[in-house]
Amino acid sequence: MTVWKTSMRNFLAHKGRMALSAVAVLLSVAFVCGTLVFTDTMNTTFDKLFAASSADVTVRPKAAEGADDIPENGKPASLPASVLAQVEKAEGVKGAEGGVMSMSVTVVDSRDRNMSAETGAPTIAGNWTRNDLRSMEIASGHAPRGPTEVMVDSDTAEKHGLKIGDELRTIAVTGDVRARISGIAAFTVTNPGAAVVFLDTATAQQKLLGAPGLFTHLSVTADSGVSDTQLKKNVSAALGDGAAYKLQTQDEAAAADKDSMGSFLDVLKYAMLGFAGIALLVGIFLIVNTFSMLVAQRTREIGLMRAIGSSRKQVNRSVLIEAVLLGVVGSVLGVVAGIGLAVGLMKVMSAVGMELSTGDLTVAWTTPVTGLVLGIVVTVLAAYVPARRAGKVSPMAALRDAGTPADTRSGRVRAALGLVLTGAGAAGLWATTRADEASEGSLYLGLGVVLTLIGFIVIGPLLAGVVVRVLGAVVLRLFGPVGRLAERNALRNPRRTGATGAALMIGLALVACLSVVGSSMVASATEELDKSVGTDFIVQSNTGQLIVPQAADAIGKVPGIEHVTNYKVLAAKLTNPDGSTADEQVIAADATYPQDLRRKTVAGDLAKAYGADSMSVGSDYAALHEIEVGDEMTVAFKAGETAELKVAAITSDDTNVDRGAMYVNVTTAERYFEAAAMPANMIMFAAAEDGKEKEAYAALKSSLAAYPQYNVQNQADFKQDLKDQIGQLLNIVYGLLALAIVVAVLGVVNTLALSVVERTREIGLMRAIGLSRRQLRRMIRLESVVIALFGALLGLGLGMGWGTSAQKLLALEGLGVLEIPWPTILTVLVASAFVGLFAALVPAFRAGRMNVLNAIATDG
Repeated sequence: MTVWKTSMRNFLAHKGRMALSAVAVLLSVAFVCGTLVFTDTMNTTFDKLFAASSADVTVRPKAAEGADDIPENGKPASLPASVLAQVEKAEGVKGAEGGVMSMSVTVVDSRDRNMSAETGAPTIAGNWTRNDLRSMEIASGHAPRGPTEVMVDSDTAEKHGLKIGDELRTIAVTGDVRARISGIAAFTVTNPGAAVVFLDTATAQQKLLGAPGLFTHLSVTADSGVSDTQLKKNVSAALGDGAAYKLQTQDEAAAADKDSMGSFLDVLKYAMLGFAGIALLVGIFLIVNTFSMLVAQRTREIGLMRAIGSSRKQVNRSVLIEAVLLGVVGSVLGVVAGIGLAVGLMKVMSAVGMELSTGDLTVAWTTPVTGLVLGIVVTVLAAYVPARRAGKVSPMAALRDAGTPADTRSGRVRAALGLVLTGAGAAGLWATTRADEASEGSLYLGLGVVLTLIGFIVIGPLLAGVVVRVLGAVVLRLFGPVGRLAERNALRNPRRTGATGAALMIGLALVACLSVVGSSMVASATEELDKSVGTDFIVQSNTGQLIVPQAADAIGKVPGIEHVTNYKVLAAKLTNPDGSTADEQVIAADATYPQDLRRKTVAGDLAKAYGADSMSVGSDYAALHEIEVGDEMTVAFKAGETAELKVAAITSDDTNVDRGAMYVNVTTAERYFEAAAMPANMIMFAAAEDGKEKEAYAALKSSLAAYPQYNVQNQADFKQDLKDQIGQLLNIVYGLLALAIVVAVLGVVNTLALSVVERTREIGLMRAIGLSRRQLRRMIRLESVVIALFGALLGLGLGMGWGTSAQKLLALEGLGVLEIPWPTILTVLVASAFVGLFAALVPAFRAGRMNVLNAIATDG
């Protein structure tokens, strides 16, 4: 009980000093819990939607694509209406109806504005059925009754200001459907953001599937007392040839849809948890520093406790109890803040178009337990070393001033261990640059990153002594005696300075590494495009939509265009000369494609690969299967027939554009496909006539104004788009890393605040002999700036080393240009100095307000 009372007294006595450490725990736990609540809520939202929209039993063709796949020809696999008649006769069937659904569509309004979701959610077109009433209801108007009517979901209508009577155009590979809105349907469960339109059944069959009397799926309802499993068996028996169909119960269909979303949600979840882990690691430094300084400041107090009979275990236990209290307070607040963060993220996602209802907010019991355990365990582990140090304080310490002398022997051991770890990490990074395969190099890179990071953390005090002196000579000496005082204060406890700087180092190292990798990717891709891409214009969809024939026809009629190249991706099973088989993609392009994309040929003649019944293969694939020019390949096209093609060329895979591609002429491919099954263009290329580039560019954009789903880009546009995409990704990562940097800044604030308390008497004496308040505040600000710059220099140097090594792995994948983003690096360095100034505001203000006499009279 005495130990508990002592711990509580100390905790409450130093509650101000504990506050920043508690904030670090709070932020880290909040990020973890917020991530778990957010992803659990997304799972709940999709689970409810999938469960509500699935029939008791669903029948699909065996060849139906996955939820995220777009059919090669833009038309989903279908069933004849005769199958519906068979299903209706099955025992236990209460009702069955045919459904049509396609995600290979774009919906635009009367002004050709895209009505699709901007978040990447699909646009779905189909017919309105009774099964849709499971998840939707008609809020106004009525369902479409003919080819001139269409119904739209209420979320899409609200986002785009649509109302009954407005015209919409649904664009599919079989043609456009112009219709006026006859009704608006509202989801009875949360719609995560998909845009949905409904046509009448006949129009949906003709325009989405290309022929009447076809369905993409059948929704079967069970009779009373018949289970879904039994109904599935009965329907399968009625169909006879079960292998031709894919039958799923409601639970199976919902599980399959959930699996298709699972990978995305898992990537999101673990990526965010990874950044939370980084913030937690940085928070550990803050907690270690806090307790180390508190223990040092209470040396005389602890010595007195030891002198009056407290054992080492009791002192140790007292500090650990304080850590538990800190962990509990920070974790409880973090769990609450995490739920608030999740709600905030949901609001942000809803604002950008992905609807997530707070009514689906899911807080599993494991989430607060995980947050509490994580926060408390991490805090106690971080405080363990300072607690052991407190337990070693002898009773004689009661006769000394506060503070403990540094352990010179342990410092030498630490320096030696740090040098060994750093050297081993550097060897791992060097091995990365010499690796011949990316998989092998990735292992070396991971090892190098971990060891150099740990090494720099361990060797931090030694580096602090060197780097701070250099910074002092360059920066602090400009401020005269005040600058020299700031330098000596930063050097007074190298272990503390090293730990504080290391917290900032971690976040900035990752920023620098990713900046180098991102800049190198852009520079490499730009160089590759300059060398390889010969076309003037590229037409494609950012969402992966195929180019519909009507848009392709419009491109072909543009004046000033010398040639247009079709580019189709065909799924095929290849049988190689060595007897092995492989599922690959074959690119069907026109004979003009070698002009649009220059590919180096290592054997044969690429022009001949575009001849009749000929093809090319990539050098890596050829080497793997010992393929030579003149060999015969059996190519079984997934949506077509089987062809025997002769290898006429082997292209070099020392590239990043179309790496590993196999080419065949479009006219050759068309011989093995029925006209209706021939895949649509994934991309189209166009070359302008000499001197007509500007006119052709403007005309091409104008010709596709009615098809806003496609982007027309010249080479400059394409490069800028690539740069913007990588930049957006990096900005998201930097935003997530900001949490770790915020925690690191709190560490600087805490270190300075505790340092000011530790030096209260010293500050009073300095003020007494003439140091002004302004000079005192400047001294503390300069000390903070030099600590921040120390952490920034270590982080940026370490990060550039990581990034340079990572780029060598990218070079194995064709991204061979190393580019150091010096403007970004210098901006981060300068920003770090301002971070130091900001972190010192409150500690410097408090130091300046100290009463001189009271400060001098302070004990210790």
